[in-house]
Amino acid sequence: MESSVLAFAVDLLDEGADPFFGNLSDRACVGGVTLASVYHAARDVFPHNPRRVVRYLEPGAAYFRPDPAAWRGLRLRPRASAAIGDTDPFALASAEAARRGMKLHAWTVFLHNDRLGFEHPQCAPENAFGDRHLTELCPADPEVREYVRTLVGEHARYGVDAIRAESLHFHGLRHGYHHERYFERLGPIAEALLGLCFCAHCRAAARAVGVPADEVRAQVRREIRACLDDESASPTPLAEIADGALAAYVDASAATVTSLAAEAAEVAEAGGMRLTFMDGGGPGSGWLAGIDLPVLAGTVHGIETLGYAPTAAQVREKVAAFALHGVRPSSLAVILRPMAEDCDSAENLATKIDILRELGVPEVEFYHYGLMRLSSLDRIGAALSHSR
Repeated sequence: MESSVLAFAVDLLDEGADPFFGNLSDRACVGGVTLASVYHAARDVFPHNPRRVVRYLEPGAAYFRPDPAAWRGLRLRPRASAAIGDTDPFALASAEAARRGMKLHAWTVFLHNDRLGFEHPQCAPENAFGDRHLTELCPADPEVREYVRTLVGEHARYGVDAIRAESLHFHGLRHGYHHERYFERLGPIAEALLGLCFCAHCRAAARAVGVPADEVRAQVRREIRACLDDESASPTPLAEIADGALAAYVDASAATVTSLAAEAAEVAEAGGMRLTFMDGGGPGSGWLAGIDLPVLAGTVHGIETLGYAPTAAQVREKVAAFALHGVRPSSLAVILRPMAEDCDSAENLATKIDILRELGVPEVEFYHYGLMRLSSLDRIGAALSHSR
């Protein structure tokens, strides 16, 4: 079973290459590192960082040096984080990983990008009322799709083994933003419907497969407005709404996501890389986000999912659920957390790893290098040694 730890470039730069890679190989005993290449805004606490305890990450920043020639003529383009200065963390990581016989993966957040959404609102998803969700990019937009393909291709020059594609899909309303507020209770139906995109590109994609996109948008407006106007209103059950034209519209959105993932995987393969689709919700949870897991599993080089749970039995259930939805465990990579909430001992973690190996899962990753104590890195090493 292959193993890796997810990390930020700032972990590498703040600690230095020798301590950083030494901790990965000697303490965690993993065979690879999964380094964030583009990431969203965040504020995190770093327990063992030698330079800081709290750090803010810039919205939609890149942690490699974009090649100007690759982006010539494109409006959507990555911008290197100020935190990396004049360095190229991916070049450094690539050289160190190769020297130590480790694999380098790129953890890439594609469409959840505040900076690009605010700078280019015409590329952001548009709800049924015409409001743009500026923390995201719409996967149906041609410029966004070109951005995704170019971004994937940029990783090939670093000898990346696999791109862990996070946020390569639509997002719901509550995806997280600074001081996001909901003072009136909207209810799950209104929230779900407010997350659907009705931009010109999404409506055109729906019409191309015979869906009356404008009628669906009008239907969604009525349902949302009923919930906004009267808290005592009884909205149409989602199961009833998700029939007919609306269901077909969401299916068209899923086709948009699948085709974009296929294009990204094709570019990755041409560059000697794999592309795995990161699915945080698990089977049955991503329909409104355009995630069709069985189809995606046959389109990309693998599916990566969260195995966050306190017991091994719960991890088994999470993985088994994929098989029930037509996704073989042999196509999965599973992320485990070796620290609080999920894990209290090396034995607990080793049992989870044993379950994954028993089910035929080929890759396990651990979240997250900079956000855990060094003792949690030791726990990974002990668990991997125990489970071999």
